[in-house]
Amino acid sequence: MDLGLRGKVAVVAAASKGLGKAVALGLAAEGVSVAICSRDKEAIELTGEEIRARTGAAVLALPADLTDASAIQHLVESAAERFGRIDILFANSGGPPPGGFDSLDDAAWELAFNLNHLSAVRLTRAVLPHLRRQGGGCIVYSTSISIKQPIDNLILSNSIRSGVVLMAKTLMQEVAREKIRVNVVCPGRIYTERIEQLDAARAQRSGLSVAEVAQHAEAAIPMGRAGRPDEFADTVVYLCSERASYLTGAVIQIDGGQYRGVF
Repeated sequence: MDLGLRGKVAVVAAASKGLGKAVALGLAAEGVSVAICSRDKEAIELTGEEIRARTGAAVLALPADLTDASAIQHLVESAAERFGRIDILFANSGGPPPGGFDSLDDAAWELAFNLNHLSAVRLTRAVLPHLRRQGGGCIVYSTSISIKQPIDNLILSNSIRSGVVLMAKTLMQEVAREKIRVNVVCPGRIYTERIEQLDAARAQRSGLSVAEVAQHAEAAIPMGRAGRPDEFADTVVYLCSERASYLTGAVIQIDGGQYRGVF
């Protein structure tokens, strides 16, 4: 199936590893030029080299702290200067630390808000003029299954990522007639370093081994396993493609059936 993505340009945030890297690889494999970022300069440059080697796509790999407004603006401006256009934004960021209400002070809340909400706002603000210049485009926000079904000991993620979804639903109404599509993806247990971190934290709290924590978590998933990053990326790539041209305002869980609710 031709997804109609060849020649497009995407900005993919937080892409040195995990879900962001998988999405950048998936888009590049379809002929998309990708601008990727991470706080870790060495890691993002290595990822850029890997994507070029595996896909032959053009890659701009830049260090950028997503809590820094000027770094986000520089990323987007550099992508537009390098490639001459921007068509796609995958707004992604690392997860905030685990913790319950009593363990988190104002500084923790403010950092999580800057990382997970304001980064999405700033990326969108920087990219929108380029999408409008192209006569349309696509924005996909990466959140978490926690916006539909709160996860124990993740009050920061549960709270702040929910705000991103409501922002996206509102933005969708404002830009749909400009042929800019806005969708949200909600990963469940997709096996990445983030999952390893959360499993280790749960193991420490519960007294179980990390292997036991993982086993219990996956037993609760109807498909009986964690997802792979490439499975997550395949959905995102489709959402960015011409094949999803009438799909906007969707909030899609990618979770192996973990979420049992109706809406």
